[in-house]
Amino acid sequence: MSLDEASAALVAQFTAAGAPPIRTLSPVQARATVGVTVLGPVPTVEMAAVGEHRIPVEGGSIAARTLVPGEEVDGVLVYLHGGGWVLGAIDHFDLHARTVAAATNCAVVLVDYRLAPEHPFPTAVEDAYAATRWAEARLVELAGRRVPLAVGGDSAGGNLAAAVALLARERSGPSIDLQVLAYPVLDAEFTTASYLAAENNLIVDRDLMMWFWDHYCPDPATRRSPHAAPLRERDLGGLPPAVVITAEHDVLRDEGEAYADRLREAGVPVDFRRFAGQIHGFFTIIGLPGNDAAVEFVGDAVRRRFGVGCTRSASSA
Repeated sequence: MSLDEASAALVAQFTAAGAPPIRTLSPVQARATVGVTVLGPVPTVEMAAVGEHRIPVEGGSIAARTLVPGEEVDGVLVYLHGGGWVLGAIDHFDLHARTVAAATNCAVVLVDYRLAPEHPFPTAVEDAYAATRWAEARLVELAGRRVPLAVGGDSAGGNLAAAVALLARERSGPSIDLQVLAYPVLDAEFTTASYLAAENNLIVDRDLMMWFWDHYCPDPATRRSPHAAPLRERDLGGLPPAVVITAEHDVLRDEGEAYADRLREAGVPVDFRRFAGQIHGFFTIIGLPGNDAAVEFVGDAVRRRFGVGCTRSASSA
């Protein structure tokens, strides 16, 4: 299927802008060029409560923002933003996180993990893990009662969410009830069919992904670690149920779908959907028709997994 009309128009807009490719810039220069992409009027997504926090991590602390959509929520979702581990900040993803909070009826913990290359692998993974432990310790504070805990993210954030699920299994906690992975980065393998297809190399292409990996894992040996490339983990048994979405025209499509297949083979329940006609990044681009459909799919899947009023037992902490 070809790109849908809105996605094709967005790609044409980026091309016409004539900006230098991100891969030709330094990380500092690249960060100055990125921001929030919203098509059409900026919507208002009110929250019942918004909080700003500092989470202790090795070597200091990181910022986090909590977004609580209503008086009663059904879960807490630790959300890790995309940006190739090099770009992005919580302010860029605030509106997206609000839409996810409203769709899932979860309190969202939006995490400002430290970025590469200043903080290469495994810093972002350990920051994400620390934020998940922080959220588990505050479930009652955030939700008013013991509720399920999820970890999720888009692109590089999906990579971190999958890595946190692996670490939680290895370290016997925290107890994670669901992982939400939107077109996650799962391997440093650039020869899959989706990587080599010209129609997928659009705004985020093969060269840009290699640029991201070079900054995040400059030592190629580290890219074999399942904490950097979760698809390389041999045993996926015992991991939390997963919600996985991919985009048809995305270089990362095949690795996301391979991970969903391997989770199922390991006995892990998976809600999966490939979104036809969509490009990488569509899940966070407010105003794309595909964005609305993806947020609704994720919201339905999370609520179905958690159930209205579903609570964790006191022994699950």
